[in-house]
Amino acid sequence: MTDGQKTNRRSQAWFGAQGRSGMLYRSWMRNQGLGHEVFDGRPVIGIATSASELAPCNTHLTRVAEAVKRGVWQAGGLPLQFPTMATGETLMRPTAMLYRNLMAMEVEELIRANPLDGVVLLSGCDKTTPAMLMGAASVDLPAVMVTGGPMLNGKYRGQDVGSGTHVWKFEEDLKTGRMTEEECFFAEGCMARSNGHCMTMGTASTMACMAEALGMQLPGSAAWPAVDSRRMETAQAAGQRIVGMVEEELRPSRILTREAFEDAVRVNAAIGGSTNAIIHLTALAGRVGVELNLRDFDDLARAVPTLVNLMPSGTYLMEDFCYAGGLPAVLAELLGAELLHGDRITVTGRTVAENTEHAERVDSDVITRLDAPFQPAGTGIAVLRGNLCPDGAVIKQSAASPHLLTHRGPARVFDSPEAYHEVADDPDLDIDENTVIVIRNAGPRGYPGMPEVSNVPLPAKLLKAGVKDMVRVCDGRMSGTGYGTVVLHVAPEAAVGGPLALVRDGDPVVLDVPNRTLSLDVDDAELTRRRQMWQAPAERYTGGYTWLYTQNVEQADRGADFGFLRGSRGHEVPRDSH
Repeated sequence: MTDGQKTNRRSQAWFGAQGRSGMLYRSWMRNQGLGHEVFDGRPVIGIATSASELAPCNTHLTRVAEAVKRGVWQAGGLPLQFPTMATGETLMRPTAMLYRNLMAMEVEELIRANPLDGVVLLSGCDKTTPAMLMGAASVDLPAVMVTGGPMLNGKYRGQDVGSGTHVWKFEEDLKTGRMTEEECFFAEGCMARSNGHCMTMGTASTMACMAEALGMQLPGSAAWPAVDSRRMETAQAAGQRIVGMVEEELRPSRILTREAFEDAVRVNAAIGGSTNAIIHLTALAGRVGVELNLRDFDDLARAVPTLVNLMPSGTYLMEDFCYAGGLPAVLAELLGAELLHGDRITVTGRTVAENTEHAERVDSDVITRLDAPFQPAGTGIAVLRGNLCPDGAVIKQSAASPHLLTHRGPARVFDSPEAYHEVADDPDLDIDENTVIVIRNAGPRGYPGMPEVSNVPLPAKLLKAGVKDMVRVCDGRMSGTGYGTVVLHVAPEAAVGGPLALVRDGDPVVLDVPNRTLSLDVDDAELTRRRQMWQAPAERYTGGYTWLYTQNVEQADRGADFGFLRGSRGHEVPRDSH
């Protein structure tokens, strides 16, 4: 490296400054025991960590950060760790999704404001991964993602149990008397028995796979369990690699291309990934100026079968997926059928095809072949249109009941998830298995934050009668660990006057997934009359972040980002006030 190259480093605007300014920056850093030689122009690498005891999926990331530091030192860089907020869905109210954009803003501004040449992003919970990617993309400094890894498989009475997925199952068993309160309490500890995020193919696992599929995470690193020593090896390798990325000026804008997003959409179909990936990928695409719309998720994925047999749609869990070959085995299978862009660049500096050259599928039960898939092509996420969702809605077919994918039934409308829960256990509730449960005011503005409430449990009286599934329609989201015939992300949402706001009890709702439609069988004149009578809900917030959110959040089909955060704002060094 020449002195000229060192001088041109972004961090040298701080540490290479002359006079009082440089002395201030360097002297304060030296109170950590850093010697003067580390300010010689070597790459300064930020390690952004969302470690927090309030986000159980992220608690171990402090240890992961230590492994990243080793790698940065080994490669000749200067690692500097800094905290970010953590958005854990497990504890945050009203929903972690309300704070995804806030976290993305924080990550963006922290990277830009500090003397960093590159950054390693450490995430765990499902919102932290897209938030960090969004923030880093808007700064466009070299960045590599390291997700914290899934928990070990849950074990309960000789069977594997999946986080989230078995919460819903155990709740149903409890309501029907197949399980006691004491058994449920014991099962809690069996379900979450190590550090890490959900080990089902929920949103956390899905977004880890999406980061790898996009090319922003090292090959194979999405699936290593959080407590496997190879998770730390991966983190150390990422620390080494980010220094090389700085040297090569390999930025997110070179990696996050239209082709990368196309591949991610197809990979999400192949792994049976969460519907929440649609929201997050769409928002991330907006940060790098890539056009990605709802129709892409249907058109690009229709030819892709589900290859991965994981809960909630299948049998196995992420630990099994890892040992079966992980995401590289899936990518290799899709590349063999020319379903991916094998020549695009990734954080390794190599192409997708080069990264997967030696990928191996070890277990064909867990990762199936294209010619004998777990589920056939066309059974993944479907995008619906119709007079009930003019801007779109989605349904995860692999998690739904086949007999309900074509259904007509009377609506039973609830103005909030809470309104439904208040009566769900009422034995006299006027509802049967043909009813379509409509939950509204759960969208980005309406709740606010678009919570994971759409897959409400079935009424207790129907569960006891043996009913396993019903059609549910909502403008909110569903946990990636959830299942059922649930139409999600209805746009526009009810709170902004979308058609869902006009539905009344008894209105016929027609779901036709094969033809990609969701409609209300009510004539246009009646809907026009109802619209004229509709009044927007009163504003509940007059200040603070929630007010900022409700005033600026875009609809689900646009990724629920803030309009003013779309695009990249670059990494220009702020003015020096010293």
